[in-house]
Amino acid sequence: MIKYWVKKLVCIVFAIGILALSVNMFMGPHNIAAGGLTGLAIILESWINVDRAIIVYIGNAIVIVCTFIFLGKEVGINTIIGAGLLPVFIHFMPRVDLVNDRMLSMIFGSILFGVGVSILYKNNASSGGTAVPPLIMKKYLGLKPSIGMFATDGIVVLLSLVIFDVDSFLFAVLSILITMMVMGYIENGLTKRKRVQIISNYHAEITNDINRILGKSVTLIPTRGSFMNEEKPMLMILLDAVDYRKLIDIVDSHDKEAFMVTDVVADVHGRGFTYGSGSV
Repeated sequence: MIKYWVKKLVCIVFAIGILALSVNMFMGPHNIAAGGLTGLAIILESWINVDRAIIVYIGNAIVIVCTFIFLGKEVGINTIIGAGLLPVFIHFMPRVDLVNDRMLSMIFGSILFGVGVSILYKNNASSGGTAVPPLIMKKYLGLKPSIGMFATDGIVVLLSLVIFDVDSFLFAVLSILITMMVMGYIENGLTKRKRVQIISNYHAEITNDINRILGKSVTLIPTRGSFMNEEKPMLMILLDAVDYRKLIDIVDSHDKEAFMVTDVVADVHGRGFTYGSGSV
């Protein structure tokens, strides 16, 4: 249990550091308020001359209460950690213009922000602010966090149009899109698997080698070809991309004329992929 919480705490602290880096060294120096409480803090700091760290503290205090009410104790505790650390990191991290080019700064800042938020979400935590509503939307509406973040951040981006200029507004919009793409890739892209369907006269030999070499089981699906009206079993297997080349070698070793169809699937649940130690 202690090891679990230590690992979670390390991940949360690391993610908060990434967010602070994005805000202080990439987004803030160029007045890019790409949504979120941090974006709102950048806007208000420029507008009413209040330090962005103080604004984040006040906003997060409100959000923490909502987190305990709607998301439960564990997420609430994790949010307290993230919400408490973020303004501290923002306050003490140097505020330097790390990249002079505004476009490059926006791109890399957005990528960092997306990575940081995704790490927090994967640990049932957040940095507070507008990162919490997407978690609530996910729980009650089934929306992906990347979509929920895009919706909530739209309001902050519109404020940047009023306080700054059109360029800042467009940079903020582009930043949100990049952040959403990064989050979407982390949510789905890292768990992609290959689904392979094989029709061969040597299905028994291929199946045995898949079991023996790859340690994967194979699903046999009855099929009938329309041309020859002949029944043949179709093999279906789910596997990681790293094993795909091995599978092709196995099939080619028995039947170079085997018919294979490969699809990329975004999410797979079951033993061998999401839990346990067995194989699919």
